[in-house]
Amino acid sequence: MKFVIIGWDAPDSREKRPGARPRHLDHWKDWAEAGKIMVAGPMTDFAGSLFIVDAASQEEAEAKAKADPYLAEGIFVRVEVHPFRKTLPVADWD
Repeated sequence: MKFVIIGWDAPDSREKRPGARPRHLDHWKDWAEAGKIMVAGPMTDFAGSLFIVDAASQEEAEAKAKADPYLAEGIFVRVEVHPFRKTLPVADWD
């Protein structure tokens, strides 16, 4: 199942991100290597970060998002996880 994860940035995230980035990337490394991340990256206006992931369940996606060091270290003020269905461009991900 596909999910969108949005991590919303704190007002001071720009200053905090560089110090926490290695831990953040290491946290997601296993999912990246397993092909569970379709796309991920920061919004360049420092609103937050967006992930599209393939997880077994919403609970799995939520657990991974809530364990992100960016949340624990105050870069993200909150994370949201929503079910997602790709529509365009036309191609089958399943």
